[in-house]
Amino acid sequence: MARTGCAITGIGRTTFTRRSGRTTLAMAAEACRAAVADAGLTMPDVDGMIAFQAGDSVGPLSVSRAVGIPELAWNIDVLGGGNVVANIVATAGAAIDAGLCRAVLVYRSLNGRSGYRFGTSTSRQQVGGEMQFDAPHGYLVPPQWIAMWARRHQHEYGSTCDDLGQIAITQRTHATANEHAINRSPLSLDEYRAGRWINEPFRIYDCAYEIDGAVAILVVGPELAESCAVAPAWLIGSADSQSGDGWTQWDDPTSMYSRHAAPRLWNRTGLSAAEIDVACMYDCFTYTVMATIEDFGFCAKGGVGEYFSSGRATYGGDVVVNPHGGLLSEGYIHGLNHYFEAALQLQGRAGERQVPDARRALVTAGAGPYGGATVLSADRP
Repeated sequence: MARTGCAITGIGRTTFTRRSGRTTLAMAAEACRAAVADAGLTMPDVDGMIAFQAGDSVGPLSVSRAVGIPELAWNIDVLGGGNVVANIVATAGAAIDAGLCRAVLVYRSLNGRSGYRFGTSTSRQQVGGEMQFDAPHGYLVPPQWIAMWARRHQHEYGSTCDDLGQIAITQRTHATANEHAINRSPLSLDEYRAGRWINEPFRIYDCAYEIDGAVAILVVGPELAESCAVAPAWLIGSADSQSGDGWTQWDDPTSMYSRHAAPRLWNRTGLSAAEIDVACMYDCFTYTVMATIEDFGFCAKGGVGEYFSSGRATYGGDVVVNPHGGLLSEGYIHGLNHYFEAALQLQGRAGERQVPDARRALVTAGAGPYGGATVLSADRP
């Protein structure tokens, strides 16, 4: 739905590391304090919180107590990963629109490298539900499913591993200018090709960089948005799509949730891919970027490799994709760092990696059958 007064103002984060030595509570509190201070507000101004978790995390009541918020009028702790990020940002705006609160801290804190890691187990695994049918065939963690989807795209459209590599290389190039990125070393195509296999066709450079850290953004209502210390990044539209077909019953792995969410988003906002300046595309894997770039209409099916290699996805091209380096190079904070970057760009505060005249940003979140997207604008709708 279109928003008429909600915006992201303050943003905060911790240092991103491979071993934080800290609790998720300590990191969440630091990021939330930074976001509120960045907006020029105080903790009593905040009356809402929403968080999400898949693995290690910490809930809003613990964080609100740690940062000194006396009482919350509204809070939710959502179970989920990247598939729910766009949804929780939209939900924060909807809660404000409904009059339930007026300022919502949205945060994610995790020890994604030193703590809970996907694909690790210290005991016998018991799998129920739909996954009991997938597990015997080797499908237990995201790269196994999404690699299968990428193979189907290669079969249908002739895309290649080098096409995936162009995405990883472009985003690493962007990360070199980002002092917060966990990996800023330039990446060549030869280095990409030499990367060890994870799940074919994915090499190590096709996979998100696991890190420890926290990110928080402050979503505020219209009465606060114009009076904050930083310019608002207005929430002008969102769309979501969650399919019960799951990973193995989805009918077309060459597209993702975005085949439904993209037309909804463009219809609700009256915009198109051609009017987007910054695209923060959820990149748990390079193929997630490939499929969603196509679904949102930036290029035709099978054209992503050329789109990136020809410079259309970077500075001076059609749109700048993940100017911070994304989850592949900045680090995997489950996609909330994409919202941080989008707000930073629209506020004109991205320094060396600032996208010139950035007015609109697309942020996507999720993969496969599950996800959503948001359009943010520097201009009030």
